[in-house]
Amino acid sequence: MAELRAAPCVSVDDAVAVLEGPGDPGRCFCQFDRVPNSQYRAMPVDELRDRLATRIAEPGASPGVVATLDGDPVGWASVAPRPEFPRIRTSPSMTTRELKADLDDPGIWAVTCFVVRTGFRRQGVAGALLAAAVEHARASGAHTLEGYPLEPGARRLSSADLYRGTVSLFLAADFDVVARPKDGRAIVRLAL
Repeated sequence: MAELRAAPCVSVDDAVAVLEGPGDPGRCFCQFDRVPNSQYRAMPVDELRDRLATRIAEPGASPGVVATLDGDPVGWASVAPRPEFPRIRTSPSMTTRELKADLDDPGIWAVTCFVVRTGFRRQGVAGALLAAAVEHARASGAHTLEGYPLEPGARRLSSADLYRGTVSLFLAADFDVVARPKDGRAIVRLAL
């Protein structure tokens, strides 16, 4: 039986194995929410990958969690203190007037994206990543973990559209919906 595990990412190679390749993850390297839009658009892919590598190499910190299946990296989730994500401040899908008061609180962490390699989807990888994100945030001193999932509803969405996760994924992990900034979007929180 295959063993699925997820834990804070300490290996640049593991992160790159999941993120590199075609599609948005191979262009973003988990920097989309971490860099203001004007800078992000101007950065070459190599620089984005280097920014992620530098952050992973920092002692005592990991910008995300990685899932492995029998030791093979198969998934990634970005999770860090919310102040590390400047895009959250400006995105109407990720903030509401009610929640802006605590945007600088380093005790509130955010899980901003999920990447599951093709061939490993619908096997519980996203759930394992979210569980590891909860534990990583808790062990790092966070008092709250927040997410910004989609609620697919009747419309069919591609896996690329679902990178923020789904409301059902977060509800299954005991998160509560605290706001609905726009149709099909939610802000969810879990008290740690």
